[in-house]
Amino acid sequence: MFLTQTSEPPVSPAKKMACIISSCAALSTQSLLSADSLPTSSTRSIKPNSLSWGSSFPTIHISISINNNNPSSLNKTSFIQAAWTRRSRGELAKKPNKKSWKQRTDMYMRPFLLNVFFSRRFIQAKVMHRGTSKVVSVATTNAKDLRHSLPSLTDHNACRIVGKLIAERSKEADVYAMSYEPRKDERIEGKLGIVIDTIKENGIIFV
Repeated sequence: MFLTQTSEPPVSPAKKMACIISSCAALSTQSLLSADSLPTSSTRSIKPNSLSWGSSFPTIHISISINNNNPSSLNKTSFIQAAWTRRSRGELAKKPNKKSWKQRTDMYMRPFLLNVFFSRRFIQAKVMHRGTSKVVSVATTNAKDLRHSLPSLTDHNACRIVGKLIAERSKEADVYAMSYEPRKDERIEGKLGIVIDTIKENGIIFV
């Protein structure tokens, strides 16, 4: 009787390595799920004696108190409300005679005001200080030194002479800047434009 020896097919090294890895993973999961490896309540309550990196930081207790105050109960004379200078339409309707911020400060921001008057016989211009109502300089073609020397007291040449005299006399009074407020429906053109342009050409600044 002859015994036939069966030869098993050879196993590749990759399959051997896969079998070893699977067996090691099964053993590690069994050891992790075992009862001995799980921490008990007694072991959880025990604190480590050595100081760790997280325990080196101090514990800070912060308490936040929220104060729900009514905004209407704030002081009405606060800085934010005092800095608001514009008037609303409702406030303007309640107090129509109250001056605005610009009206109250314009006389200090632009203290010198030019006033020009035209008549059928002569031309007159003057610069006045708005705070004290003091006249700084005056020029007119009706003066004695100009009345008989000029051929006309109201033409364009007379306007240029008045503007030059106003500029010179204002600089003598240490006034180098002034302003002009046109009246309602008044345009700065014609004879008025000539007077103002002549004043500008002689070194006066209009603000």
